[in-house]
Amino acid sequence: MFLRLALPTPLRRLFDYAPPADVAEEDVASLRPGQRIAVLFGPRPMVGILIELASHTEVPADKIKPAVAILDSAPVVPDRSLNFYQWAAHYYHHALGDVLQNALPSWLRHADRRDIDTCAGWQLSDAGRSEQALESLGKAYKQIALLQYLQTYNKPLSDQQLVLLGHKRSAMNALHEKGMINPCRLPLDSGLAPEFSPSLSLNDEQSTALNTIQASTGCTLLAGITGSGKTEVYLQAIEAVLRQGKQVLVLIPEIGLTPQTTARFEQRYGRCVRVLHSACSDGDRLDTWLAARDGRAAIVIGTRSAIFTPMAKLGLIVIDEEHDASFKQQDGFRYSARDLAVVRGDMEGASVVLGSATPSFESLANVANGRYRIAKLTQRAGDAHPPLVETVDLRHQPLNNGLSEVGIRAIRDCLQRGQQALVFINRRGYAPVLMCHDCGWYAHCDHCDARMTVHMRPAHMHCHHCYARAGLPNRCPSCRSPQMVLIGQGTERSEEALQGLFPDIEVLRIDRDTTSRKDAMREIIDRVNDGQPRILVGTQMLAKGHHFPKLGVVLILDADGGLFSADFRGPEKMAQLLIQVAGRAGREQQRGIVLIQTHHPDHPQLQLLLQKGYFHFASAQLTLREHMGLPPYRAMAMLRADANNPQAPEQFLQQVLDIGQHIAAGQLQLIGPLPSPMPKRAGKFRAQLVIQAAHKGVLKAFLNHFIPAIEPLRGAAQLNWSLDVDPIDMF
Repeated sequence: MFLRLALPTPLRRLFDYAPPADVAEEDVASLRPGQRIAVLFGPRPMVGILIELASHTEVPADKIKPAVAILDSAPVVPDRSLNFYQWAAHYYHHALGDVLQNALPSWLRHADRRDIDTCAGWQLSDAGRSEQALESLGKAYKQIALLQYLQTYNKPLSDQQLVLLGHKRSAMNALHEKGMINPCRLPLDSGLAPEFSPSLSLNDEQSTALNTIQASTGCTLLAGITGSGKTEVYLQAIEAVLRQGKQVLVLIPEIGLTPQTTARFEQRYGRCVRVLHSACSDGDRLDTWLAARDGRAAIVIGTRSAIFTPMAKLGLIVIDEEHDASFKQQDGFRYSARDLAVVRGDMEGASVVLGSATPSFESLANVANGRYRIAKLTQRAGDAHPPLVETVDLRHQPLNNGLSEVGIRAIRDCLQRGQQALVFINRRGYAPVLMCHDCGWYAHCDHCDARMTVHMRPAHMHCHHCYARAGLPNRCPSCRSPQMVLIGQGTERSEEALQGLFPDIEVLRIDRDTTSRKDAMREIIDRVNDGQPRILVGTQMLAKGHHFPKLGVVLILDADGGLFSADFRGPEKMAQLLIQVAGRAGREQQRGIVLIQTHHPDHPQLQLLLQKGYFHFASAQLTLREHMGLPPYRAMAMLRADANNPQAPEQFLQQVLDIGQHIAAGQLQLIGPLPSPMPKRAGKFRAQLVIQAAHKGVLKAFLNHFIPAIEPLRGAAQLNWSLDVDPIDMF
């Protein structure tokens, strides 16, 4: 018997190994798919996943290597999950070993990690049991609370259980340093059962939506305007699933939303909620992954990678803000968590809810062709009213650092009413361009076809594409002139301008720079939610699901970018962003005001969106896409290549094109090779080839022959190339 393994390599194939020499024949026969196997891949140690036992191999006998060790006595990856991972690898034409690398917690990728049937825990030491222990802690209240709980319970408890009960790891580590508790290994805990708090009353639309979701399995698009109570519908749908003893997976677009989402769910269901995202420690990721796999985690909340979490009794998947581009992985394994959620729900018999105020055009098309059900929420919950939306014509208007006089006056009036204001600009940094006034030189990135963005805290230039940094020049490097000017507006410059205009009001900037520190986003949101008059200034991070009760005015500084985008998805992204940002205003009794600054207030797309709403806008855009033969009415894939040599990507893609045209035989359209919209990025020269087909079946059949045919190409080893099925980013 031979072991056929998926290994964490980019090669789209499985690898055959002989069993370890010290494993008996009957033990080999008892192995099952999903078990971890330690091997040597060349000189490198690796952990592979057993896919099948094979009675023969095409590897020559003198080349077959024995595996090093069988790491598990039972499969780590359940059969259903393994089937799902294989489906994803096949659909996206990606190496199965790399898909498994994305799916497994890092702890399981190491050969020395075998003790997965136990978990980390803490037990009292003799010092911790003594009567003087609590008194010696002084005013360390978190440590006192933890020690009291352990003394009362008087048994070892798992690290994860203590966290779920509200205790901090910092307190655990502090008590350990003081010799009052000791680490130990414990059997996996049974998890905490859900606690059900009273639900809110649903209005008629919400009740109809809940009934639609519960009518049968399958996918439901919950299309509700901002503030319409989509979350309450989620919560009641989740409660029904939990009462059946099943599990729920909730995906959100950003890590920054996790604290407030978790808090809302814990308020409703107690401490049974687990969290899974890239900021979690390796130990936490493993504990949550195993708890979900074994059915001990009732609810798992995570970002896109959480779609691969195995769940023993999956009953419902919720994708909040389903339109968000964050659900699409843009490098490496280029999957869509939203699309995989629909497939997984079908494979495991679970219901799927896609929620958004601005559904993706793909989801709307799936409603139109009958694949998804739809439930609409057209009214704001409670006494809240939709905001009043107006455009501000910037033509011939004087601007104060990008702020119109109308916008400044609206912010001032809002603050005087005791409310908060939000200024939205989707560009971080101080200014996007540093230019010489005398010769026209501008600061560009040496590694990309892009300009360097100026930041002031601290002062430097930063490329937002390859993350290269450089100091700010005092003189022009070209003509030595000291006349250096900053052009354009970023969040830092807007923050500075607003602080100058309103010196007595706190201005909070919310972008990637200010929220990179752990818990920074939570701290900012807590300050916003205290209700004091404040001004928020930030990027699209502010548009994603936040509830700011006291927000009265939203000022959008530049709405014109999406109107003239080279990307056919530009209008869709523009409309979604405007509607989502506008939806932050007036979510309580006071009606909000939204001002959109634009140089093109009469643009037909903008007028259609503002006068008829998002769904009329989407319908018009979908009709246009159908006439133009664009997704979602045609299937698309994109082959990208990059190399240090400027000619290599296009030369490689020309070979690829010749092969593709022979295989396609006129059934598909291959466009290219073309330079990428940004031809040079991070020091690499880039080109792309677009593949379009009438429908996904034709594209899938083509790619099944096309990808194996181009893998052996000579130029493939001298450059990087990747396939993106269902791309959402044309760059």
